[in-house]
Order: sequence, then structure tokens, then C-alpha cells
Amino acid sequence: MTRARRLHPAWTVAAVAFVALVGAAGFRATPSVLLHPLHAEFRWPLATISAAVSVNLLLYGLTAPFAAALMDRFGIRRVVAGALALVALGSGLTVFMTASWQLVLCWGVLVGLGTGSMALAFVATVTGRWFVHRRGLVTGVLTAGGAAGQLVFLPLLAVLVRDHGWRAAALVVAGAALAVVPLVARWLREHPADLGLPAYGATAVTPRPPSAGGAAARAVAAFTAAARTRPFWLLAGGFAICGATTNGLVGTHFVPAAHDHGMPQTTAAGLLALVGLFDIVGVVASGWLTDRMDSRLLLAGYYGLRGLSLLLLPALFTGGTGPSMLVFVVFYGLDWVATVPPTVALCREYFGDSAAVVFGWVFAAHQFGAAFAATAAGLVRDRLGDYAPAWYAAGALSVGAALLSLLLRRRRAVPVPVLTPARPAGAWSYRG
Repeated sequence: MTRARRLHPAWTVAAVAFVALVGAAGFRATPSVLLHPLHAEFRWPLATISAAVSVNLLLYGLTAPFAAALMDRFGIRRVVAGALALVALGSGLTVFMTASWQLVLCWGVLVGLGTGSMALAFVATVTGRWFVHRRGLVTGVLTAGGAAGQLVFLPLLAVLVRDHGWRAAALVVAGAALAVVPLVARWLREHPADLGLPAYGATAVTPRPPSAGGAAARAVAAFTAAARTRPFWLLAGGFAICGATTNGLVGTHFVPAAHDHGMPQTTAAGLLALVGLFDIVGVVASGWLTDRMDSRLLLAGYYGLRGLSLLLLPALFTGGTGPSMLVFVVFYGLDWVATVPPTVALCREYFGDSAAVVFGWVFAAHQFGAAFAATAAGLVRDRLGDYAPAWYAAGALSVGAALLSLLLRRRRAVPVPVLTPARPAGAWSYRG
């Protein structure tokens, strides 16, 4: 590489991807600050407003594998720019809504499709194309972009809602998403071969693979092929438990559970924000470790330690905001999405060129687990008057996820692309 180009373009692509993820993450912080203002203005039941969030959560997961296939078909730049436009449209149109179905359409469908198109499958696509060395680290940094976005937007949105009303907050989210589109259009390159360069850390230029037609068919075909393998179900099962024990349970029910034990909601929300802060540190560190250690052992360790922390949480609630609870916040925050870099790495190991699409399906399992846990924990609280059984069940499930990770074997066959009319581009075979 010449002196004039000491910085590999891969780092520019990664930086733009990070900014795009931060811009799209604004909506992830929106429901928590807009739920009560919408209820107060429109008198819609909280369950109705929550339904819009549930639709968003499910589409966020289901869109990911199709978005990864669309990126292969039409390019990263077009898909990401379109996704940001959908987020802006969905958030911006809420200022005109008068009926609850419009909230479901805007929050649930439009924003769900937009954010799902920029979910973790986008991260897997960028790192898979542009990086050979430092893949784990970059995966961790980009994954942290979502958490960073929430931390950036949450305090701002809360102030806007308080001082100027919820419509101002919705418009700020829309504006932030739109502001990133020009950066994406200018700097988010598709493939290093387009510049005549190898990926970062590679020694030779890899020709850009031909565009595969039928993105939806390719996503379905990738799932059908992956579903015949043992590693896919072990990864998907573990990641479903990951979603259940993070977004679904802790992300949704930590604050009301703490309030049940006499902790003020503002204090509980502050503790949850600290979880997000340490989440950034944890996922970046996990990416660094993924470049150096066996991802199977990392996953087993993460899930096992998470299970232990959740089993102890009911007892910690009785101590309020004492040192023990703060230790949990730090420890759990470091572990929150640390599972992402090793899971992406294992998808790449087992499924080769189809890794981003297959990871999209694994991520869909994550979101289904989250949606199930969010509902199940609420039912437990309604029926039994206590969240404790939900925490214990989550702890046991996390230990189970650790065992699933240990059952993963090292790959015994290299994924082989097969370009025939009977199978889509990027198809692969796996024995094991």
C-alpha cells in the first residue's frame, strides 16, 4: 500500500457503518420515553402501544436475513440508505397520527423494517467483505454502535419530551436518520475489489462475487440448507436464549421488578442505563478476544456467567442500590451483547460465504426469544405477583445455552460455494 493510502479504506467503511448504526439506533431509545406521553394524549391502552413495539421487535429480527441477501443483490449502500429513509419516515409520520393502527404501522412496520435492515446481519456483511484481520474487534465496535446510539439519544429525547413534547423527539429521530444518508451514499463502499484492493489483512485481491438474483429466495434457501446442520440449531438455540435473557427479560422488566422492591423508577432506569454503558466496553472487549480465542469457549463462558448473575438477582433486589446491585450492573453490562462477535465468527466458520444471511436467521431466533420472554415474564408477574421465577428460569436457560455452545464441534469441511441453477450463489455444504 502506498504512502498516500496508509489508512485502508476498510476503516472508512467501518466508521460510516458505525455512524449509520448510531443514527438508526435513535428509535431504539424512543419507546421508553414516548410510551406515557402517547398514553396521556391519546388515551390508548398501554397494551396497545406496547403491541406496536412488539411488532417492531419481531420485524427487527425477521427482516435481518432478507436484508443480508438484499445487500448481496443490490449492494450495501442502497439497502442501508433505504433503511435509514424508512426509519425517518416511520418516526416522522407519527406526528400526524390520530389512531392506534397508525402507530402500529409507523412504529411497528416501517421502523421495524428499517431497523431490521440495519441489524447485526449488516455488521456481519461489512466485516465479512472488508476485514480478514481484526474481524472480531470490528464486529464488537460496530455492535456497540447500537448501544452507543441509545446512550446518545436517550437523555436528549427525555429532555425534548419534557420541554417540547413527544413530537419534537420523534422529529429529531427522523432527522438524525436522514442526516446519515449522504454519508452512506458517499463513503459506504461495496467491496474492496471495486478499488483494486485486498480486504484488510488479506494478501490478494478477492474478485467481487457476482450478484445473486432472487434475494428472498436466497434467504429462504440459506435457511433451508442451514437448518439441515447441527451447528445452526445449536447457535440459534443459544442466541434465542440470549435474546430472552437480555432484551426480552432484563431490558423490558428490570425497571418494574426493581420498583416492586421499593426502588424508585428513575433510579432503576439509571441502573439500566449503566448496563448499556458497560455493554459498550464488554462487546468491544469480546471482539478483541474473538480474534484470539476459541469462540465456542467464549460463548460458553459468557452464557454461564450470565446465568449465575441472573440466579443471584432476586436476592440482590432486596438490597436496593447497594454495592451488590452495582456489581451486578457492571458484570451483567459487560456480558450483555458480548455473545455477538463469537456468534458471528462461528457463522462465518461454519457457513462461509452465506454467513451473513445465516446469521440473519440466527438473529431472528434471538428476537423471537426476546419477544417470548417479554410476554412470559409479564404473565409470571401477573399470575404470581413476583418476578423471581422468571429470573430463576432465565438463569437456568443461560446455563443451558452454555452447554449448547460446548456441543459445537470444530468445522470438518470447508464451505464450498456452488454456482448452479439448482442452488443460489453462495450456497455451501457442511458435514458435521
